[in-house]
Amino acid sequence: MRLVFAGTPEVALPSLRALIKSDRHEVAAVVTRPDAPAGRGRHLVRSPVGALADEHGIEVLTPRKASDPEFLDRLRAIAPDCCPVVAYGALLPQVALDVPAHGWVNLHFSLLPAWRGAAPVQAAVRHGDEITGASTFRIVKELDAGPVFGVLTETVRSDDTAGALLDRLAEAGAGLLLSTVDGIADGTLRAEEQPPDGVTYAPKITTEDAHVDFTAPAVAVDRLVRAVTPDPGAWVEFRGERIKLGPVVRVGDGSLAPGELMVERKRVLAGTATGPVALGEVQAPGKKRMAATDWARGARVEPGERLT
Repeated sequence: MRLVFAGTPEVALPSLRALIKSDRHEVAAVVTRPDAPAGRGRHLVRSPVGALADEHGIEVLTPRKASDPEFLDRLRAIAPDCCPVVAYGALLPQVALDVPAHGWVNLHFSLLPAWRGAAPVQAAVRHGDEITGASTFRIVKELDAGPVFGVLTETVRSDDTAGALLDRLAEAGAGLLLSTVDGIADGTLRAEEQPPDGVTYAPKITTEDAHVDFTAPAVAVDRLVRAVTPDPGAWVEFRGERIKLGPVVRVGDGSLAPGELMVERKRVLAGTATGPVALGEVQAPGKKRMAATDWARGARVEPGERLT
């Protein structure tokens, strides 16, 4: 089939590579978010998907909105049979959805109808899901509510960060998306409507959502930190300044007050509502990430000081 692929960040690259390598389909163009300023010089930088397309000589479309008339005219001229989507990052109006004969097929990183929305992997980690996965579905106007073509499952490990889990799902999901496109081309695959029960939502994670509350139980602190690693990154305040935290380790019972620090020779403990956690990496303002013991030594943490 003739394809137009839509995606933006690195998580979409395994799927785009799989489709480019396929001898059954032609990736005629990609749609990605416009070049954005990055780095100290704030120079405009191509998205990861756009950069990969450039390497392969594939046309790159960067509409500010998918409803832009010029974009829609070009999309119609390309005449794709199907438009696979992975983390494009913008709404698709019905006028765009109507262009390809086989619609826009999205790879979503959850077992739909669970965790519809922008941050399904983060939600799975934060809520302690033991199993998650990925789904391919036809995009409709309602958020992530279209009929499902296929699914795969993935175990959520006890030490998974959202980043690590998403990396595994991106690689496995590339195969699922390719097999879905193959099945659509063959006419052997039919999408099934999502069940009305079990619908949950996973909105975009904000920086404020990543603020760690040490008055919560240790299990909740652990899950939150892993859920927002690497993006946007867990943080707390210490001596009135914001510091970032890497994943923590639950260590059992203890008598530390919530947020209270105890510096030991090989670890730094912080109290929670149910028992302390051992801090992993810490990043102070203007500093690189470092082991919590190195940070505590440099900061000269005093007995009784707290993270808030």
